[in-house]
Amino acid sequence: MTNYDTLTDRTAVVTGASSGIGEATARALAASGAKVALFARRADKLSDVAAKIVADGGRALAVEVDVTSEESVAAGGAAVREAFGRVDLVVNNAGVMLAAPMADVRVDHWARMIDLNVTGALRVIGEFTPDLLGAAADGGTADLVDISSVAAHQLFPDYAVYCATKAAITHLSANLRAEFGPADVRVTNIEPGVVRSELRTHLDDVQAEGLASWIDTVGLLSSEELADVVAYAASRARHVNLRQIVVMPTRQV
Repeated sequence: MTNYDTLTDRTAVVTGASSGIGEATARALAASGAKVALFARRADKLSDVAAKIVADGGRALAVEVDVTSEESVAAGGAAVREAFGRVDLVVNNAGVMLAAPMADVRVDHWARMIDLNVTGALRVIGEFTPDLLGAAADGGTADLVDISSVAAHQLFPDYAVYCATKAAITHLSANLRAEFGPADVRVTNIEPGVVRSELRTHLDDVQAEGLASWIDTVGLLSSEELADVVAYAASRARHVNLRQIVVMPTRQV
């Protein structure tokens, strides 16, 4: 993992940080000198990740946060500011992928994906917008990084609602850049292809088998490789915004 020294002493929040891309991103940012607050619901796993970061010489704060709760996000924001001060880097990574064929009318799956993938991201953005704007106004670097997916553009049968939530994040990021850019806050939207993560554990056996077969053909990225992209984007010079990044295994088209 590359060390990006321009991230030293920045204060980052990473959602979905208990495993996968979120965990790898938190570790990558901390390894480059950032103070990192880890947000997720699984307190035990968060504590383990934070302990690993500290053992490696980094600075980390485990904060049990449910992004589907406005109160939980607000409490998490307060905890970060008390421990580390104003936040200047937010990585929106928390999400869930559920198969939901339209004919099955799985309203519960639709609601869960929309509330976590879209509204959850909005809650986090809303909580930290004053921090980002304040950091930029004081001449610092401020970043909002949204983890979307190539599913925002590609077609995946039985995953229409999941794809729609990722399309929403991609379009939201583009619009927020138009809103935040003039205030010197960078917005980066990252669309990964197939990445090794816990998203696949949300699928049933048949769905997981189909995905595994596809992965055998196209390969997959590691969470650490995706985390390196996040750290790279956030470590550029203040006036450089990598606004849209698509990252896929070479064989995935």
